[in-house]
Amino acid sequence: MANKKQNAKTKKEQPEMAEQTAAPEASAEAPEQSVPESVNLSDLGTLLQIVDLATQRGAFRGAELSQVGAVFDKLNAFLSYVQEQQAAQAEAEGQEEPASEE
Repeated sequence: MANKKQNAKTKKEQPEMAEQTAAPEASAEAPEQSVPESVNLSDLGTLLQIVDLATQRGAFRGAELSQVGAVFDKLNAFLSYVQEQQAAQAEAEGQEEPASEE
């Protein structure tokens, strides 16, 4: 009798599985229609501030702080590097423009 209940349950689940199988096909077409929003440097800076604030408010356990700190340091170093590169590029472009006007 338990087998009959399991078989009935399995038969009921099978149409659901067929629907779930059909869903990935529909989602395969979805990326063409909508492109996910990208993350920019401002978003990364905000994330850095969020991690700093969460740490100050005690959101992380002591054992987690070394991992959070490592990610914070990597993100901070990356943002600093990008800002330096942007400043150098802006300076280089500023020097090139007057030379081309002459």
